[in-house]
Amino acid sequence: MEKTWWVYVVECSDGSLYTGISTDVTTRVRHHNTSTRGAKYTRSRRPVKLATQFPAGSRSEALKQEIAFKKLSRKKKLEFIKDYCGTCRCMPCDCQEVFGF
Repeated sequence: MEKTWWVYVVECSDGSLYTGISTDVTTRVRHHNTSTRGAKYTRSRRPVKLATQFPAGSRSEALKQEIAFKKLSRKKKLEFIKDYCGTCRCMPCDCQEVFGF
């Protein structure tokens, strides 16, 4: 069985946002905070905390959604984090219409 890929967003200690993909978000966030396996960007901005995550299915879909999220303005990213509907991947809602993914 293929693992589900997730798009995740962490908020860094300086208030900046970092977006990535993973099949195990909990472990990935721990890497960002404690090891050299975290992204270079987050190493100097520790600690990071998980702001949101959403399932993307395949790795390919996760990469596409990560790119789409990164193209949003900071304001739109923060709106998404605040308003994201956790069930929207299972049923129709406004998230896809509002945010495009």
